[in-house]
Amino acid sequence: MNAKPSILIVDDEKNAREGLARALQRQYEILLAENGQRALEVLRGRSVDILLSDVRMPGMDGLNLLPRVLALPHPPVCIMLTAYGSIELAVEAMKQGAYDFLTKPINLDRLDILLKRALRTRDVELENRALHEQLDAKFGLDNIVGSSAAMQEVFDTVRQVAGTRATVLIEGESGTGKELIAHAIHRLSPRAKGPYVAVHCAALSTNLLESELFGHEKGAFTGATERRKGRFELADGGSLFLDEIGEIDASIQVKILRVLEERNFERVGGQETIETDTRLIAATNRNLRAMVERGQFREDLFYRLFVVVIRIPPLRERREDIPALVQHFLQQSARENGRVIESVTPDALQALAAHAWPGNVRELRNAVERMVVLSKGDRITLRDIPPEIRDSAARPGGAAPAAAGATLSIDDAEKNLIIRALKATGGNRTKAAEQLGISRRTLHRKLHEYNLTEPPE
Repeated sequence: MNAKPSILIVDDEKNAREGLARALQRQYEILLAENGQRALEVLRGRSVDILLSDVRMPGMDGLNLLPRVLALPHPPVCIMLTAYGSIELAVEAMKQGAYDFLTKPINLDRLDILLKRALRTRDVELENRALHEQLDAKFGLDNIVGSSAAMQEVFDTVRQVAGTRATVLIEGESGTGKELIAHAIHRLSPRAKGPYVAVHCAALSTNLLESELFGHEKGAFTGATERRKGRFELADGGSLFLDEIGEIDASIQVKILRVLEERNFERVGGQETIETDTRLIAATNRNLRAMVERGQFREDLFYRLFVVVIRIPPLRERREDIPALVQHFLQQSARENGRVIESVTPDALQALAAHAWPGNVRELRNAVERMVVLSKGDRITLRDIPPEIRDSAARPGGAAPAAAGATLSIDDAEKNLIIRALKATGGNRTKAAEQLGISRRTLHRKLHEYNLTEPPE
């Protein structure tokens, strides 16, 4: 059985607040406060759905109470109660954020309608808040795994640029997570409540891409049976992500350049100039500078895009992130597929760390999901690794296989890899870092983290 919605009634007149309490107690959980200060004490101890407060009260009146209530982490919907002669105070309260007001004496039928409407509004706000929290969890920086120095540099740049309106170009190989970075920039920006619109440019022909980006008028071309808004229009007030921008035709490049310079455009087949306040984030897996030199990409557009450049390193350049990525995808995939996988054996983790991962993080994620689905036990072993990955695990000074039955956490497996690399290189930290595919600085940090201050025997 669902709990009743809660209402805090604030009124200095005892008869007024207790009369309202009796009228509402069958449908609502009622809390009472005789003044604004007492109301704040109640709200600091618990949250309520609706605040019903008189405007005129001795001490802290309704107008002084209102901003303090709205500043709470989870504020209630605020409805003000006022005598007929002080309606102007209630209007002022609405300007400050009150949901509505009622005049005294209270018409209970009107109050009932207003309370139900206020609760529906609160439900929508809670749903929107939950949606934003889900989006933050899915697309925020916290969801992008990477403790390597290279990825920390990426995160620092994202945080620095997110609050601006600067155009961002994200460079990186396929599968490195460019769209995750684009979405994180949007989620961390002042535009987070606005739309995030993504277009994968390589998937569309030139004509379709033009219509997709800028929209079209009815009759603009065969099949254009109605006016359609384009992505620049739909992203107004938010962010537009153009993936694989290096694949677009020169004629589209010119129109994108105009939007960046003038912030307006016309729909295909239209004459109306449409203003747009859209932040552009682009991504490419190609070398745009080289394309400019070959005449394949407009130089003026290149420099418009080249305001802030974020390069996402391929996975082979940040192998120290592989154990954490494996753990992340292991938990995610096990949860999604209803499996219980507790660990990865050291030799399996070593094989995963040794693979070149030409498909980058996307390939690793797919490989982990495949292993989770096909695994016959509660741990991932070397035999669970796809053959093409297992066969590529041979490496100079390769580690000996783990003892039969040995199962370690990912942290322990990473510690073992470091110890073996140091043994194989006679304690030479520079060579060990090179063999592990990490920087010497990262190795020093890991040695300190795992308390490996003495060279292994």
